[in-house]
Amino acid sequence: MSIPRTLIFAYLPLAVGISAISLFVWSSVCPCERSPGFLLLGETVTEPIEDWSFANNTPLCQLQVWAGLRPHSINLNCMATDEGELFLSCSVCASKYWAQHVGESESGVLKLGDRVYPVSLNREGISERLDKAWRARVLKLQTHGGGPYNPVPALDAERPDHWWSFHVISRAVS
Repeated sequence: MSIPRTLIFAYLPLAVGISAISLFVWSSVCPCERSPGFLLLGETVTEPIEDWSFANNTPLCQLQVWAGLRPHSINLNCMATDEGELFLSCSVCASKYWAQHVGESESGVLKLGDRVYPVSLNREGISERLDKAWRARVLKLQTHGGGPYNPVPALDAERPDHWWSFHVISRAVS
């Protein structure tokens, strides 16, 4: 038994509407815990950010990158150094879906609170800068760490080999 075409075309707008509402709800709620999200929504900050120190007041950041043809957003630690440079923390990152889609000077969106910031990401590869980012992470987690997925590290915790960091650079939008 085949479905009449008129019935298909009658329900197509309903299916498109339900899909659009579902994407909006998903984007409004996730990323949540360890489940990825879609678009990051919020007030877009258009002026460039030179000092990211305020990021240390937020327990987790949300990052959106493009994974092929679709946006992919996640929760992760972000931490600012004493100089105001911002880094993203990624443990066992070689196995993470999102990290495989981050190339050199990758465009993305970072959400802190209700504001979204257009950014560029670069994986940090210089040992001294990785150590600096790790130290900023350890210090931030003394206040904002805790729980099974984000434990508070010892102040003298050493940076593990499987830990990656991405340097975040603000992109001005006109």
